[in-house]
Amino acid sequence: MLRMEPVPALHDRAIDNIRYIRETMERATPFTGISGRGEMAIGATALVASAIAAKQPNFRSWVYIWLAEAFISLLIAGWSMDRKARATHTSLFSGSGRKAVFSLAPPVIAGGLLTIVLAQAGIPHAIPGVWLLLYGTGVITGGMFSVRAVPAMGLCFMVLGAIALFSYPAWTNWFMAAGFGGLHLLFGAIIVRKYGG
Repeated sequence: MLRMEPVPALHDRAIDNIRYIRETMERATPFTGISGRGEMAIGATALVASAIAAKQPNFRSWVYIWLAEAFISLLIAGWSMDRKARATHTSLFSGSGRKAVFSLAPPVIAGGLLTIVLAQAGIPHAIPGVWLLLYGTGVITGGMFSVRAVPAMGLCFMVLGAIALFSYPAWTNWFMAAGFGGLHLLFGAIIVRKYGG
């Protein structure tokens, strides 16, 4: 006697199809949680940090100023993205949002490790170029899941970082101001104008 497997109910198949469609749309939807106003605030604090860092008597103090700025920027980014997500009734932890964060994290971690290596090797003037270059790399890879302005900003960071690596050590703070200050202000304004908030 031939045993027949039970046929799944039409309802179960419909639920599976809806789940598949929702997941596909989540993966295809660009991450719009980047706050232009938040980017502009990060740019403003970076300009303040560069002015303070320029007056430091030694490299260690200079690095501490910029690390404090990185922490402040992280807080601003998190708060502003959460605020934008709430205003637009979207999730920061959607498929594309999660991918954006996970794509940005490895280059940032690599930058932290290279900072230690370059400082111990006595090549501190290369650190700003490495920071700009790797931050730009992270923004490009994370920006692949976001609006067009984000990977364009990442590319600008990478170009600036590459130039900084081969420039005079005395100019490094200017490159930091131009990148973390100027580029965040410029692209933050673009994001506000074209993509809201």
